[in-house]
Amino acid sequence: MGHPNVALMYTYTHSHCDKRRTSRLQPYTPNDNLNNALGAIRVLGLELIEDELRPHLNTVLINIKERNKGAPEQVVISGILPILALSLRHRGPLTVLTAKLVAELAKESVVCKGFGDAGLVTALLSVLTSTDRVLLFYAIRAISRMSYDSSKLQELLLRRGAVPRLVAILLRSPDEEALEEVCLQALCNLSGMGVAEEAGMVWERGTSVRPGESVFHGVSPHTCGFASSVTLVCVSQSAPGQYAVNIEVFQRCSSSFWNLHGNKQTARWSPFSSLGNSNLYKVIKFSTRNIPRTKSLRTRMFHTFL
Repeated sequence: MGHPNVALMYTYTHSHCDKRRTSRLQPYTPNDNLNNALGAIRVLGLELIEDELRPHLNTVLINIKERNKGAPEQVVISGILPILALSLRHRGPLTVLTAKLVAELAKESVVCKGFGDAGLVTALLSVLTSTDRVLLFYAIRAISRMSYDSSKLQELLLRRGAVPRLVAILLRSPDEEALEEVCLQALCNLSGMGVAEEAGMVWERGTSVRPGESVFHGVSPHTCGFASSVTLVCVSQSAPGQYAVNIEVFQRCSSSFWNLHGNKQTARWSPFSSLGNSNLYKVIKFSTRNIPRTKSLRTRMFHTFL
């Protein structure tokens, strides 16, 4: 299904100021094996012929995971994204594999910017009603990755009701550590905070001080041995079926930092005294249409209805 007469295609290379590979175009030679798999998916996918589709989906997945040069662009050109959306909605034997592939594609900005038009955003959100933990994990990972540095996809996901679904999964999965962590990361990325998987954020449940409130702490590794950030996610119930999600990020300095500076901590008070000198620098900044925004960016929070 490839184009043997076309010798060169183009790929995007990494720019030091970008979070993803997006910038200059560079020539590359098409991968015939990948082209054949994409062509087969395009033909077989409309009828969802599962046994024949599986090896081709795996071929695409391997090429994307191995970050083979030009693979994301070949996926875009192939036009298979609507077929992946169809497979997710079908909820058949290939749904988990499809969600896994979409989660890998979501790391590539050249691919995921087409998720909205291809119907993949709504397809992924529909998957969040499933009880299959593996399927939920990959669907939420895809949502987290696509919203990592795309304000357009963040807004689309928020308008489509991603937060209520994520909160519902988070609250009913206290014993599912991996699912809990990916939910929290997705909520942070939807807020625009850009929490990278490579940051190695470690999450744990905190102690709530109010009835109906769930608290989660996320700690990232120290930077230069002196400081780390602590992400605080609070989910509280303000009325039956009504929840607010508040996300704040604090800076925590190590004892070495204070020793180096002669223990000259500022006098600023923080309710999280155990975190050291904890300075708030960002809070979630989205509210639904029916709830007015607060005046200060430092006090805005998610309001969502389940």
